[in-house]
Amino acid sequence: MADNGPKIIAALDFPDSEQAFRLVERLSPERCRLKVGKELFVRGGPRLVEQLAADGYDVFLDLKFHDIPNTVARACEAAADLGVWMVNLHALGGRRMMEAAREALDKRQRRPLLIGVTILTSMGSEDLKEIQLPEDPEANVLHLARLAQRAGLDGVVCSPKEVAGLRREIAGEFRRVTPGIRPAWAATDDQKRITTPSDAIRLGSDYLVIGRPITAASDPLEALRKIEEELGV
Repeated sequence: MADNGPKIIAALDFPDSEQAFRLVERLSPERCRLKVGKELFVRGGPRLVEQLAADGYDVFLDLKFHDIPNTVARACEAAADLGVWMVNLHALGGRRMMEAAREALDKRQRRPLLIGVTILTSMGSEDLKEIQLPEDPEANVLHLARLAQRAGLDGVVCSPKEVAGLRREIAGEFRRVTPGIRPAWAATDDQKRITTPSDAIRLGSDYLVIGRPITAASDPLEALRKIEEELGV
């Protein structure tokens, strides 16, 4: 299904709703989508998400559900009731959990995209070794992405470094959502596997999750404009 909306998802990684809304007022739903993660959701609650959706923004609810199948399915339904555009879960929860969530959302006339989290972008080979997973992040991502596709998910969250491999190995309308995006003029912060916006799109990313280069900028709209310019938007 074609999506002509913005490719940029601004990450609202703020400790409270007031700071988040101050930034949102300086952006535009025609220019970007928004990501609400755990800290902001816990502090701002469902009403914050509903307000962002009512203001015209497509909201990616980034709570990374990981529990028994029935619990995750009900949580995804609750997220859909808030009017979100995208919701995610941990692919490490297994095929039955992912299928239960997808089946619950498929019953809805209008449902959010359901995306699987593969390997967190903060994790390198040594981190994977400590939890006794194969030390190659790309191999882990590909395996989990294939599992997510078989479970009927709409795509996965993955590092830009794995995008090209996923595009080669998984056909069809399987979306690739990539955090760890940093323009050349921005700092790398705590992300280990990063790339620039233009490189990520060239490799096959569908959506770019970008946080501090936009949210910490003195002029967020100008930062967004510079990224759009790099993407040729």
